[in-house]
Amino acid sequence: MFTTRPTLQGTFGMVSSTHWLASQSAMAVLEDGGNAYDAAVAGAFVLHVVEPHLNGPAGEVPILLAPAGGEVRVLCGQGVAPAGATVAHYRALGLDLVPGTGPLAAAVPGAFDAWMLLLRDHGTKPLADVLKYAIGYAEHGHAPVDNVGATVETVRELFETEWTSSAEVYLPGGKPPRPGHLFRNPALAATWKRLLAEIARAGDREAQIEAARQVWRTGFVAEALVRQARRPTLDTSGDRHTGTLTPDDLAAWSASYEAPVTYDWNGWTLCKAGPWSQGPVLLQQLALLPPELPPYGSADYVHLLVEGCKLAMADREAWYGDAADVPLDDLLSDAYNAERRTLVGPRASYDLRPGSPGGRVPRISAHARVEAAAERVGGAAGAGEPTVAKGPASPVPGEPAVGADGGTRGDTCHLDVVDRWGNMVAATPSGGWLQSNPVVPELGFPLGTRLQMTWLEEGLPNTLTPGRRPRTTLTPSLALRDGVPVMAFGTPGGDQQDQWQLHFLLAVALRGTVRGGLDLQGAIDAPNWHNDGFPGSFHPRGMRPGSVTVESRMDPAVVEELRRRGHDVTVGEPWSEGRLCAVARDPETGVLSAAANPRGMQGYAVGR
Repeated sequence: MFTTRPTLQGTFGMVSSTHWLASQSAMAVLEDGGNAYDAAVAGAFVLHVVEPHLNGPAGEVPILLAPAGGEVRVLCGQGVAPAGATVAHYRALGLDLVPGTGPLAAAVPGAFDAWMLLLRDHGTKPLADVLKYAIGYAEHGHAPVDNVGATVETVRELFETEWTSSAEVYLPGGKPPRPGHLFRNPALAATWKRLLAEIARAGDREAQIEAARQVWRTGFVAEALVRQARRPTLDTSGDRHTGTLTPDDLAAWSASYEAPVTYDWNGWTLCKAGPWSQGPVLLQQLALLPPELPPYGSADYVHLLVEGCKLAMADREAWYGDAADVPLDDLLSDAYNAERRTLVGPRASYDLRPGSPGGRVPRISAHARVEAAAERVGGAAGAGEPTVAKGPASPVPGEPAVGADGGTRGDTCHLDVVDRWGNMVAATPSGGWLQSNPVVPELGFPLGTRLQMTWLEEGLPNTLTPGRRPRTTLTPSLALRDGVPVMAFGTPGGDQQDQWQLHFLLAVALRGTVRGGLDLQGAIDAPNWHNDGFPGSFHPRGMRPGSVTVESRMDPAVVEELRRRGHDVTVGEPWSEGRLCAVARDPETGVLSAAANPRGMQGYAVGR
């Protein structure tokens, strides 16, 4: 099979991420004697600098980690809704959806504290050693990828007229970041340098990391974040609002560890974050598969996966969230999925069909019911991608800015690392995008907007609820064979993440090995697709019943057969679906592997 790059193999260490500078910075930490967790933290902070349109320090991150010889754990870096973020408060403002941008959409920032816990508990390096790469690129500059400048251009008018602190960083001299020209964020570099200076006398490595957590939660960082949340800000509602974030919200929250949700399939054990994420959607899709699968890549195969995805996503809408108990055991049970599997017929379904696990009655939000009842809603390809702000003149300021080639799509980053000792980590940083909120002038980065994923309707699993996490689409993966971690993987892509990850996993599992190891690159490069036949997770929460978007590299005969079966097929550009990263380790030989997505021309794997 043709692949764009080789599957890398070695024995020392492997990194795959959505930007080559993050991959190489993480590799530099491995070369300096650090482990996978040190490397992941270094790479993550570089991603904040080089992919600011896709993630930031005040965003969020779920992390799956598999220490050598230890148990897989989930480190939750998803912050909760502030104490003042009630349905009643937002309704009193005349809102029926949480805005897609602005401080009303800001949860308690979660990413920074999660990375600090990972470094404290599993790393070996001092904070200064892993932050120096991000500080260097922020202070001295890096050559940005095309999409940074393209994203800034979509919000130029907004930055120049409303979010002027963002213009100071991203439109220096009136010009957006440009490839081949060094772009700097001196305010961000100054933030990290000040933080390191304040913790320098705190004591040993762990004491300094704890001091950094306190600076973030109660020190100068917290003070600046709260000041920004209180500034009236134009958001996607078309009005100016202040947020609900307070000093108490920041001081009270901490990242935390929890057990993964797992599912066994064909000798693999898949580990995911819980139903506060969409992670179990991947597991439900596996549970819905019949014992015998159609030929890989055939129309029968694509139809089966699309229809199974719709069923799993309908259950996500009815049952997932952090504001109510989730009947996960029933959702993953053999009996439930055997019954659900019978709903996959020969033709495409245009209906939203949540199930009744354990006999419970599903409840879908009123907004989602309206969207599902419409014949066609939210016609933009990429309806499941996050909201990005546009200029005030935009007729639909909450819609994602999506280029015809998929080039400006993207909301998130991903990072996987495996080291020579067998430690493995998968993380999907997101939120705090430059186009989500104005840059905090004292810090050089904006607040996030994850609360846009909650509903302003009482009694739902994903109702906006103080102290509870908004259900996120972020969903890294770890895979085990015979109880031993063998692969870490994930992708950006909003609602598409667990679609593309399923296709990748099945390509790895069904298409065999190459050169004695998993054919990671071949699985990433294979023609991919997604559907939007369920309510999107991001404002304005649209859906496209019956839709399937495929890469033009898909066999035309397969496309024609899908259309004959009633699928509303959009044929996209040849390399426009999926942005996967992956690393692997063979426990028998110790051989490490890595691969990265060629789409967008910025993801890279490195290793030796």
